[in-house]
Amino acid sequence: MDQSSGKIYTLQFGLLCLSNLLFSASFNMMIPELPAYLTSLGGADYKGYIIGLFTLMAGLSRPFSGKLTDTIGRIPVMVFGSVICVICSLLYPMVSSVGAFLLLRFFHGFSTGFKPTGTSAYVADMVPFNRRGEAMGMVGLASTIGLSLGPSIGGSIANAWGIVTMFQISAIFALLSVVILIGMKETLHNREKFRPALLKISRHEIFEPAVMAPVVITFLTYFSYGALLTIIPDFSAHLGLQNKGLFFTFFTASSIGIRLLAGKTSDRYGRVPILKIAATLMAISMVVIGLAHTPAVLLAGALLYGVSLGLNSPAVTAWTIDLGLPEHRGRALGSMYIALEAGIGLGAFFSAEWYGNNPAHFAKVFFIMAGVTILATIYLLFVYRNKYVRYARKSIKSHYRNR
Repeated sequence: MDQSSGKIYTLQFGLLCLSNLLFSASFNMMIPELPAYLTSLGGADYKGYIIGLFTLMAGLSRPFSGKLTDTIGRIPVMVFGSVICVICSLLYPMVSSVGAFLLLRFFHGFSTGFKPTGTSAYVADMVPFNRRGEAMGMVGLASTIGLSLGPSIGGSIANAWGIVTMFQISAIFALLSVVILIGMKETLHNREKFRPALLKISRHEIFEPAVMAPVVITFLTYFSYGALLTIIPDFSAHLGLQNKGLFFTFFTASSIGIRLLAGKTSDRYGRVPILKIAATLMAISMVVIGLAHTPAVLLAGALLYGVSLGLNSPAVTAWTIDLGLPEHRGRALGSMYIALEAGIGLGAFFSAEWYGNNPAHFAKVFFIMAGVTILATIYLLFVYRNKYVRYARKSIKSHYRNR
């Protein structure tokens, strides 16, 4: 992964992808089982908080992870996020009350508040501008494979050996992702040693204004993802799907297929055209899922959603890096990830409220999600000024040519 040579498929890149896969599988393998686990503790009415609290902490930690990524380095930030996953996975079997569970779930959010920010900045440091979308697509592909394998592995382990063993395997996956990172080379020059003063965040360090457009798109397109994480386990069981992680396997399979081409496509044709297509397809997928009365239709909606997410994710990440200044790369990515966590968290919270443990409300939830998602298409078509995109991309290309 050498920016000067134009290569991206190196040993370092492969190790980073493997670490991402293991990290993603670690915290995703428990997602289908957590609603039932919380219910067993007496917290059936708090299912929306499973994702909501997790993403709230992830969002709150983004300004800190962004600043630390730009000061102490990319790898320490990635390691910290993975270590949090190890600790929290081991603590879940020890909680015995709803309050303790929700508090632990809140702190677990530190993991995704740190790891993805460091990862994206690390890739952007080493990848040439004209292959950025491709590289982000491949790193995202590794995460998506982990997301797919995680719920299926977690469900199978929980069914065969119990949920405690599942939590332990989750911790092992996260630990392996840390071991991989330790041997990798840091890409940030002029690093600082960590000191408590670095945790002091000023107002201008919270958000990077230059990436407002991708922030808006990220928020609107990930709102539905929060709903899926919260509602799909119950919806799957309602339709007779015994493995509650099967939906995630299907949408990830289609996402994997499209990601092989999506990153290159956004490098060639631009981020905005791809994002318009992705948001429109995502809205359609929400309608299909809302209309599902059989497992086959639900899984068809999952496949379509996977295509839309596979197009959206690498394009919006690369777009964020395109528009942000290199010296503020962590802050720019942190801003985008704040929007991602806010979208997922609010989507999870409101979908749980609208669902209300009433199967008659499944369709309503997903139709509302379709409406929220189509707002992203409307924004790109009528609100966002394409002139600014061309200017920003031209400026950044000029910056790299003159380095």
